[in-house]
Amino acid sequence: MAQKRDYYEVLGVDKNANDAEIKKAYRNLAKKYHPDLNPDNKEAEKKFKEVNEAYEVLSDSEKKARYDQFGHAGVDPNFGAGGAGGGSPFGGGFGDFGDIFSDLFGGAFGGGARRANPNAPRRGADTAARVTISFEEAAKGCKKTVKVNHIETCSACGGSGAKSGTQPKTCPTCNGTGQQVIQQRTPFGVMQTQRTCSRCGGSGKIIEHPCEKCSGKGKVRITREQTVNIPAGIDDMQVLNVRGQGDAGSNGGPNGDLRIEVSVRPHPIFERDGFDVYVEVPVTFVQASLGAEISVPTLDGKVKFKIHEGTQPGDEFKLAGKGIKRINSSGRGNQYVKITVEIPKNLSKEQKDMLQQFESKTDDKNYKKRKTFFNKLKGMFD
Repeated sequence: MAQKRDYYEVLGVDKNANDAEIKKAYRNLAKKYHPDLNPDNKEAEKKFKEVNEAYEVLSDSEKKARYDQFGHAGVDPNFGAGGAGGGSPFGGGFGDFGDIFSDLFGGAFGGGARRANPNAPRRGADTAARVTISFEEAAKGCKKTVKVNHIETCSACGGSGAKSGTQPKTCPTCNGTGQQVIQQRTPFGVMQTQRTCSRCGGSGKIIEHPCEKCSGKGKVRITREQTVNIPAGIDDMQVLNVRGQGDAGSNGGPNGDLRIEVSVRPHPIFERDGFDVYVEVPVTFVQASLGAEISVPTLDGKVKFKIHEGTQPGDEFKLAGKGIKRINSSGRGNQYVKITVEIPKNLSKEQKDMLQQFESKTDDKNYKKRKTFFNKLKGMFD
């Protein structure tokens, strides 16, 4: 009979390796040589069995201690009362191997992560809707009605999926767990796999007499109207969350939420930056020169404002508190008014003559920017 290789050599670890290092080495080798990944490869099958045998000993502190002291004889089945048991190469440590196989192959082997209870309460999914409002509605708040397509609990069966007067029954195949445990005998012992129950589809229940309205699903998809309060100050592309108005939950779980995306139409004259409002107001050449009382539009209506004599194009002034209401606050932003001076076109001869006369009676003291510009220009070429 061929002599067995040293277990530390089999796993490729040092004799002083700790549990984590031993387990990591085993994971890599078990995956490398697993029969499912190496079909019809007898050498891989042999190495897989050897790796399992080595790990079965080195992962058990008592067996490892005996192996370190006596070698293979210390873990021989005939070595005293505490020797390793015969039969499967996994011995009594099969549960630990199940955990590793679960990590390596997604829980296909027994002993892996616990399956979720199919009858546990589950929250419903969130649903989405969109609403378009005007600039003024966004600034001041409003109520809107939106159409919502969502899933709700069937009113005929109360969500059970069973016809009125009947009740779902616990699936006899999986005993309500939603999972079947399949045992298979392999050259390495009995392996367990878990899969979704083929009879109940994972629900853990059998509905013998389905509800006619929902066809046994316990839920129906409907379209309904939902009235929502849109707060003052909401901005374009912001999302409102209406709690509990999404899809119905399962097994008594809470509903999801309704998420409403708000689209704000552009305004013909106002622009927004945060909670401040900006507007450009055109005035005439004469108004800008002499000063005047002008009418300024705001979200609250028109207000009167006096511009000073000699107002320049691009001059800006602030109307405090005339902006947009801050969400969940009593405060408001400001409105900023930018002056544009419109130069007249299509003048009559009389108007041109008057302007020529005006121009002849003005000098540089009336045009400070012009005077400064030409002084700088003159200095550049002197």
